[in-house]
Amino acid sequence: MANPRSLIFLLFLMVFINSAVSNAVTYNVADLGAKPDGQTDSTKAFLSAWAEACASAKPSVIYVPAGRFLLSNVVFNGPCKNRAITFLIAGTVVAPSDYRVIGNADNWLFFEHVNGITISGGILDGQGTGLWDCKASGKGCPSGATTLGFSNSNNIVVSGVTSLNSQMFHIVINGCNNVKLQAVRVSASGNSPNTDGIHVQSSSGVTILNSKIATGDDCVSIGPGTTNLWIENIACGPGHGISIGSLGKDQQEDGVQNVTVKTVTFTGTQNGVRIKSWGRPSTGFAKNILFQHAVMVNVQNPIVIDQNYCPGEKGCPGQVSGVQISDVTYQDIHGTSATEVAVKFDCSSKYPCSKITLDDVKLSYKNQAAEASCSHAGGTAEGIVQPTSCL
Repeated sequence: MANPRSLIFLLFLMVFINSAVSNAVTYNVADLGAKPDGQTDSTKAFLSAWAEACASAKPSVIYVPAGRFLLSNVVFNGPCKNRAITFLIAGTVVAPSDYRVIGNADNWLFFEHVNGITISGGILDGQGTGLWDCKASGKGCPSGATTLGFSNSNNIVVSGVTSLNSQMFHIVINGCNNVKLQAVRVSASGNSPNTDGIHVQSSSGVTILNSKIATGDDCVSIGPGTTNLWIENIACGPGHGISIGSLGKDQQEDGVQNVTVKTVTFTGTQNGVRIKSWGRPSTGFAKNILFQHAVMVNVQNPIVIDQNYCPGEKGCPGQVSGVQISDVTYQDIHGTSATEVAVKFDCSSKYPCSKITLDDVKLSYKNQAAEASCSHAGGTAEGIVQPTSCL
């Protein structure tokens, strides 16, 4: 039986689409030369549609009909005269099968300096498996391209979009304000490298709702300079969980604050809710964080703060993290841990974690009580807390 929430969303989407199309100027990429055969490069047609819509003062729809449309890396530049452009995708936008074509481009589909953009429906197929195989072989490979990126942009909606097999990160929000992502589906292998589902940094007022993320890295990663972020009703797995960080990579760095993560199910993930920082000096911080109503299903590290992150043991041995972590609440976190230590707070010896709250936490390991580990962490426990709090 279909999920009632999904049916409601689809009904909303149909109404939205009908309203958008009826009240806006529509540019069909097929009319501008795009071919739905998955082999003919349609980049020029998409850029032609963008140029028309961007220059128009009227609300505009760029319509991508059914079929597979091949695009090389493309930048949709603003600022535009138009503040109401909708990409309405009925088909699939597909990256080149040869990963080297866009592998050094940083981004595949990139929006910069835009205001008032909606991406609605469709599949974005990054065809990243070839690059993942290259990286696994140890050869010299390109770093890879993010599938969908937004930079220095405002008033963005991404709704009902599926991102499939991205080379690198699936969706990146950087330097943006007022962004809503809803009913997004991310799909990539659990062993695909650096394929974060949604990455947010240097942005404010971002909301991520009702989404399903299966990938090889963080389901959602939260970078420096993120404020007023709301994440709700997410299914995460496989993946590395929802992570604030890595923070403190740079000595001068903006902090993260006012983050809410609620109603998330983590299934077979490496981590659940995580905060991590490099073990070296930094002006960064993380504060006013709420993790609420989370279900852990066989998660290796359900609750973790790691302030001694130092991949490859390069650039940080012998140093301590300068990132200050405070006012973090874990409320109504239940489920099972795949390891004995279900709660681990490994904080900075110079700037200990403070005002950590555990409230109604119940995590077990192999049907028995799990363990908690604390280092340089202070706070309180409220209600039933299992494993027994070490704060």
